[in-house]
Amino acid sequence: QVQLAESGGGLVQAGGSLRVSCAASGRTFNTMGWFRQAPGKEREFVAATTWSWDGNWSKYVDSVKGRFTISRDAAKNTVFLQMNSLKPEDTAIYYCAARQGSLLSTRRSEYDYWGQGTQVTVSS
Repeated sequence: QVQLAESGGGLVQAGGSLRVSCAASGRTFNTMGWFRQAPGKEREFVAATTWSWDGNWSKYVDSVKGRFTISRDAAKNTVFLQMNSLKPEDTAIYYCAARQGSLLSTRRSEYDYWGQGTQVTVSS
């Protein structure tokens, strides 16, 4: 059975940092990513990373470029999202997502597996 387990959310002041993790079990995925959903808003793409024979690739939503970094520990089948210079507007539930294949998609519909989410709250 495939499971994605997020951890590492919490409360932080604006300007601070947090790292969230997502450990996959039951299957190895080429592409893993993070989405977030703030109260009253649609779930939105944050970042994704994919790996294939020709290397690793990442993509970010414009609002987090330069502040967030997605990375992967292949041995642990885990993906991380390092979030620096956090802003109150980053407050949301962060969801891990995974899909087979190397398409670096920003669309929710193209991810087959989802975690339960971890809350990130940034106070002003």
